[in-house]
Amino acid sequence: MKKLIIAVMVLLMSGLINTYAQSNLKIGYTNPDYILSLLPEAKQIEADLTAYSKQLETQLQSKMEEFQTKLSDYQQKVTSGQMIPEIQRDKEAELNGLRESIEKFQRDADASLQKKQVQLLQPAYDKIQNAINDVADENGYTHVFSSDAGAFAILLFAQEETNITNLVLRKLGIEPPAEEANN
Repeated sequence: MKKLIIAVMVLLMSGLINTYAQSNLKIGYTNPDYILSLLPEAKQIEADLTAYSKQLETQLQSKMEEFQTKLSDYQQKVTSGQMIPEIQRDKEAELNGLRESIEKFQRDADASLQKKQVQLLQPAYDKIQNAINDVADENGYTHVFSSDAGAFAILLFAQEETNITNLVLRKLGIEPPAEEANN
């Protein structure tokens, strides 16, 4: 009998806790990438990334042109028989070294571009996150999800009144566009 009373008490308590937890639960969602696209600094970030990317591309193009020039010279001399075997081996080694250098540069350039992107975007995302935190605190949201498909939590359905994007934009001093509906 004592066990039955304890079991009933546990069930009642868990039901009360569950009801209490549900009544305090308030969930919202937003799209940080959409908000980023409306930030004034977004255009400058994009321009800086484009300029950096072009700079890397120019350096790569220069290395490839050097390789092509040396390769053409090598092929011309080999075809015309103007190159002794020892020099031919040296030139082949030089060309292989240049090719490897170009491949390494491409890998390093990709990593450098990604690092630059993170460096430029992180302050903007921090600013957005702080605004989301403020809006959540001010409006009693216990959870805020991202509606962006690339996020870890994928939002499959939500009522529009739980979309806090416009609140976050206003917190950042940006007037939301009129057609903002599906973000």
